[in-house]
Amino acid sequence: MGLLAQLFTWWNGETVATRLWTARNGRRVGEDEAGNVFYQSADGARRWVIYNGEIEASRIAPEWHGWLHHTWQEPPTVKPPARKPWEKPHLPNLTGSDAAYHPPGSLRSDRPRTLRDYEAWTPD
Repeated sequence: MGLLAQLFTWWNGETVATRLWTARNGRRVGEDEAGNVFYQSADGARRWVIYNGEIEASRIAPEWHGWLHHTWQEPPTVKPPARKPWEKPHLPNLTGSDAAYHPPGSLRSDRPRTLRDYEAWTPD
């Protein structure tokens, strides 16, 4: 990432101030499967994440989200939550991407354009 992008944008990753704060006050707690790195302050009062790539909150797995918001004290690296057999793997929000859900009959569905559910009316 370029120096100017790092100085003046927050959506391209950590800013210089966040990097300095993390280097000075942060203690690395762990990393999730997406490559996001989680930190906390020495007293444990502050917790934050450095995203790997695009900054999007839905890219954080539920177990790390609970730790970030002080729902539980131990991070998933120390005490992983019990997985239920019906749980699916975590996926980020796919809205707006090619992998987003498109119901049958929608404009973005894979249905051929020649099939129509209606016949257009033409006046006599």
